[in-house]
Amino acid sequence: MLSDALLQDSSGIYRINRLELELPLDKVIKYVSVGLPLMLVCMAFAREISLGPQISCFTPSNFTAKQAIYVDTYCWDSLMHHEFDGDGNFEERSLWVHKMFPYSLLAMAILMYLPALIWRQLVTPTLASDLLFIIDELDKSYNRSVRLAQSILDMRQNTKNPLTFQAELQRAKRRRYFEYPLLERYMQCKQNSYFLISMLFLRGFLLLTFMTSACLYLAYFHLSALLQDEFSCFVRTGMLRDQNWIPELVQCKMIGQLVFQVISVVNGAIYVLLGPIVLFSIIRLFVWDTSFISVYEVLPALDLINRRRLGCPLNDLNVLLLFLRANVAHLKSYGQVRALCSLAPPQVGNATAVQGLNAMLTQEEIEEREEAAMGLAEEVEEAKEEGK
Repeated sequence: MLSDALLQDSSGIYRINRLELELPLDKVIKYVSVGLPLMLVCMAFAREISLGPQISCFTPSNFTAKQAIYVDTYCWDSLMHHEFDGDGNFEERSLWVHKMFPYSLLAMAILMYLPALIWRQLVTPTLASDLLFIIDELDKSYNRSVRLAQSILDMRQNTKNPLTFQAELQRAKRRRYFEYPLLERYMQCKQNSYFLISMLFLRGFLLLTFMTSACLYLAYFHLSALLQDEFSCFVRTGMLRDQNWIPELVQCKMIGQLVFQVISVVNGAIYVLLGPIVLFSIIRLFVWDTSFISVYEVLPALDLINRRRLGCPLNDLNVLLLFLRANVAHLKSYGQVRALCSLAPPQVGNATAVQGLNAMLTQEEIEEREEAAMGLAEEVEEAKEEGK
């Protein structure tokens, strides 16, 4: 059984190409925040391409078809509202916010993708190397633990005196044969590193900032569009400049206004709902996620939790534990260790690696070994008195 439990080495290149370098929740936030504006902007552009100008101008009945088309095209291109104030002065106000709305959705999608792009360019290489090293070391530590169990069983079977076996076991504990400090010390060093967690905080802060700005912009657009969907267009220009019988102002109405309002409401509502999710992705960094590493505490390779070496969770080790749980499918040893924990006696699953060896002994064996140890101690004392 121990021979079958050994893991085969796999290619590191194959693993690094399939590693999950984004947390599942962050990936959902990225897809929704970027994909939603892109989908809506496609709808807006499709409507503009299929219907042409998004306005309808009420030209006089004596206008020809060519002149009416010219007025629609010119007013849509200029998109300026002209009016006379109380003193009779001519004023104009730009309504380009309506025309630029699809392009603003495209810019919004680019901004939402910017935090993910920064994470991919600055963090992904370092994170991939750390995860690959820890995953390989965890699998190697599992294999070392299996080989250690094989040597202990061989020693126990080949040793006739149980006291000799017990003495060798105690000597192995004292000489730290039950510990493989490379992985444990590496993970302890990550407790003093803050690059990954600072980049996660930066990603969340940028997302919240961009979402807040987007919601404010959408609220401004919605209010401005709701207050005015009609405007007066100055048409005495171009081919109509010298026509004195043509009125200076023509009333126009934006026919795609309702669609833009629905798009703004949907986009803003989704971003408002995403806000608490982004906050939760930041707040979870303030709590240790030990559900993954606690499984490996049954092995002698790691003893971070039982020794209470976990301090403040705001460090790179907590981030690595989150990513290790997301990449648990790449850990061949994880399923084996979970199976060992579930099949072992209850007290072994909750014990440390050193306590687990003693927990597997029956009460009678423990009493016999304690009596034998006391007898051996008395013999040693007698031998010292006799000068042997």
